[in-house]
Amino acid sequence: MKPISLPSGRLLWDRFREYYFQSAALGIALDISRMRYSADFFREMDGPMRRAFTSMRELEAGAIANPDEQRRVGHYWLRDPDRAPEPELRDAIRGALKSVRDFAAEVHAGKVRPEKAERFRNVLLIGIGGSALGPQLVADALGGPSDRMRFHSIDNTDPDGIARILASIGGGLLETLTVVISKSGGTKETRNGMLEVAAAYRGAHVTFERHAVAVTGEKSALADQAASWLRIFPMWDWVGGRTSELSAVGLLPAALQGFDIDGLLAGARAMDEATRVEEPRRNPAALLALMWHHAGGGRGLKDMVVLPYKDRLLLFSRYLQQLVMESLGKEKNLAGETVHQGIAVYGNKGSTDQHAYVQQLRDGLDNFFVTVIEVKEDRPGGIRSLEVEPGITSGDYLAGFLRGTRQALADKGRESITIELERLDAAAIGRLIALFERAVGLYAALVGINAYHQPGVEAGKKAAGEILDLQKKVVAELRRRAGTFLGIEEIASAAGAGDRIEEVFHLLERLAANRADRGVSRRRGKDPFSALYGLEKSG
Repeated sequence: MKPISLPSGRLLWDRFREYYFQSAALGIALDISRMRYSADFFREMDGPMRRAFTSMRELEAGAIANPDEQRRVGHYWLRDPDRAPEPELRDAIRGALKSVRDFAAEVHAGKVRPEKAERFRNVLLIGIGGSALGPQLVADALGGPSDRMRFHSIDNTDPDGIARILASIGGGLLETLTVVISKSGGTKETRNGMLEVAAAYRGAHVTFERHAVAVTGEKSALADQAASWLRIFPMWDWVGGRTSELSAVGLLPAALQGFDIDGLLAGARAMDEATRVEEPRRNPAALLALMWHHAGGGRGLKDMVVLPYKDRLLLFSRYLQQLVMESLGKEKNLAGETVHQGIAVYGNKGSTDQHAYVQQLRDGLDNFFVTVIEVKEDRPGGIRSLEVEPGITSGDYLAGFLRGTRQALADKGRESITIELERLDAAAIGRLIALFERAVGLYAALVGINAYHQPGVEAGKKAAGEILDLQKKVVAELRRRAGTFLGIEEIASAAGAGDRIEEVFHLLERLAANRADRGVSRRRGKDPFSALYGLEKSG
C-alpha cells in the first residue's frame, strides 16, 4: 500500500475530522490524520484486524499465548480479576492487591518500622528491565514533594552507579525500605545490587533483612533467601516483566510513595474495555497497531520516535523501548519462518528535542514516524500559570512548539501520530500503559509473532555467563603463575581459550584497570597487544 501525499487546507481539516478519535470518558484523543495511508487502507486491513481481535479475545480468555513456553498471558487480569479464567487466579490477584495495600498502610503508620529509626521514609527499588522501568516511569510521572516516601532505584550492575544511589540516600539508609524484584531470583544484575546494598546496611550497623521485602516467583531462589525478610509479594509466570507494572512489581512501590494505585488500575481497566471494541476506527489501540503496520509496511521498516511534550513523561520512551522492542523484535514468526520483525523505539521529550534531533527528523532520512504525546492541562488542580508575555504562558509556548513541530514534519511528508491526554494523573498513566500494551498485542497478531517471549535476551545472558567463566580461568592461571608476567596469547592458551584471544585481551585490560579487586598488573609494550599481565608475587 503506497503512501499518499497529505492534502492541505480544507481537505486536511476534512481528513482530520474523519479520522480523529476522541473519548471524553477516557480523557484521551488520537489523531492519525498526519499518517499517509490511503482511503482503502482500513478496508484492506479488515481481515487481518479481525483475526487480531480474535487472537486477543482468546488470549484474555486464558488460551496459550506464549507457545514457546506453553504459558498463558494474563496481565489484563491484573486490573480486572473477574476476567481470570479460574477462581484460584482471581483470588490470588485480589489477595496480592490487598497485601500491597495493607503493607503500605502499615509502613506509613509506623507499624512496620526499621531497626534503628522511627519509620521508613525512603523506598529503594532493586530490579532491572520490566522490574524497574515501570516503577521508575510512575515515580517520575506522579512524584513530588508530598510523596509519602522518597523513591530511589538501582537498575544496573554498575558499581559506580550503585555507589551514587547509596550516596544520594546517605544517612537516610537507616530509614530506607528496600524492594528487591526478580521473578526467578536468578537475575544477576539484581542480585549484585542486592548484595551491594546489603553490605551498605551492614556498614551502617543494621540488619538488611529487617529493611527488605521481595517481589518474586513462588519457590524462586529469591523467595528462599527472603524467607526471613519483612514480606514477600508474588510474581506469576503468566505476567511478563515488561507488562508487570500493574502487579505488585509496580503497585507496591507506588503504594509506598502514596500514589493512587486504585486510579492506576481503574485507568488501565477502562482502556482495556475501550480497546475490546472490534471496530478499528473506534478502538485507539487498534488504530495505533494499524498505523505501525502502515508506517513500516508490516515489517518494521520505520522507527518509532516518541516525543512527549511533558517533563513528567520523560521516561516514557524508555518504558516503550522495552515494551515494544522486546515484544516485537523477533527473528521467527509463529509458523517458524524467518521474518526479523520489530519496531525500533527512541525519543526524549518536547520541546527540548526540537533543539536536538528534530532537524534530522525534518530534513534527514525518512526512516521513522513520530508519536507526539500532549497533556492539555498545564498544571494540576487548576493552578494558574504566569504570563511570560501578555496573554501567553509557558504552557502556551509548549503547545505552540508541539503544533509547530508537527506541522513542520507534515510539510516535508514526515508522518506523525498525536496522542492527547486531558490531564496527567494516576488514571491517565494507567490508561497510557494499557493503550500501548493492547497496541503491542494487536500488532503482534497482525504480523504473526509471539510477543511474549524474549529468546534474544536469554542468548545475551548465556554469552555473558561464558565470558565470566573465562575470566575465572584467566585469573586462576595468573594466580598459579604469580610473579610471572605473560603475553595475551600465552595467557589465552594456558586458560584453554586459544580461539578467544580478543575476549581474553578485553578481560585482561579490564582486570588491570581494576587492580585493587584482584591484583592484576599490566606492563605496557610498544603497542596494546604486546603488553604483559600478571600478579605480583606476595611476600
